Amino acid sequence: MAKAWILAGATATGKTATANELARRTGSILVSADSMLVYKGMNIGTAKPTVEELEGIDFRGADLVAPNEPFSTGKWLDAVRAAFVDAEQQNRTVIVAGGTGLYISALIKGIDVPGAEDAALRNRLNTEYAAGGIEALWQYFSSIPEVLNAMPDKDNPRRVIRMIEVLEAKGVDGARKFAEQLASEAKKDASIQPVIAGLWAEPELLRVRIEKRAREMFSNGLIDEVKSLRDQYPNFSSTAGSGIGYQEALDALDGKCSIEEAIERTIIRTRQLAKRQRTWFRHQNNVKWVSAPNTAIEVCRVADKIMEVWNEYGPTEVKV
Repeated sequence: MAKAWILAGATATGKTATANELARRTGSILVSADSMLVYKGMNIGTAKPTVEELEGIDFRGADLVAPNEPFSTGKWLDAVRAAFVDAEQQNRTVIVAGGTGLYISALIKGIDVPGAEDAALRNRLNTEYAAGGIEALWQYFSSIPEVLNAMPDKDNPRRVIRMIEVLEAKGVDGARKFAEQLASEAKKDASIQPVIAGLWAEPELLRVRIEKRAREMFSNGLIDEVKSLRDQYPNFSSTAGSGIGYQEALDALDGKCSIEEAIERTIIRTRQLAKRQRTWFRHQNNVKWVSAPNTAIEVCRVADKIMEVWNEYGPTEVKV
């Protein structure tokens, strides 16, 4: 079975710089587990690593599809599988780093089905989750809360999305049976859950970092990037255009808000995302937390700590 060193954490905790340092030290293939980096041309608003930052690094999992193409967790697994094949053939290791919990959990635990039975429904649910968080998905169970409460991990959007699909296809009885199945599987998984490393920053520090990043994105040309993307991809706003920063930039271009209002909304949505990510990793994974670097100089120190975690617990078995 394939194995990987995994580095998780919320947005703006310094994962990119830390992962790059680790990849250079170990000669590993670095795989992105970020659902926004998969889109070609979406660079500024996703904080995609630059060519200079990735110098000497074999980087995978980014620039996989055009911004007007649908994408899924299953497609991401298919896309990064080659990294593990190459690593085995070249006697190298793989580092997986990112903040998209769906990707990391799918890598560790697999996905419930080999793809959505209704691709349109899956894409719509993923979009709703990205926009409104887990609470938006819970609304599907407002009339049958007992089904949702029967799930052992109702904070897990991957599982809740699958539950909604079962509900749509097989009705309430089918959803109840699926919840029972998940509860049974959870008991088996609890004793063998692997350890992964995570970067942690205190909420107040993260708030400052998020605001700084959002303002830099707009000052570095996010509006121009979005205008170019929309000119190139007429359906851009229907898919990736709902991403944080991109929807706000589109609204500013259309005169629905000022640039300052777009920045403020981006900050708010990014903080909400970071909160969801922190909650996800606390509840869904066995994470050994390391304090995030405060400066570029501290990246090496943090990388040392991450290596200590990985060396103590070993790599994680993954399903690719």
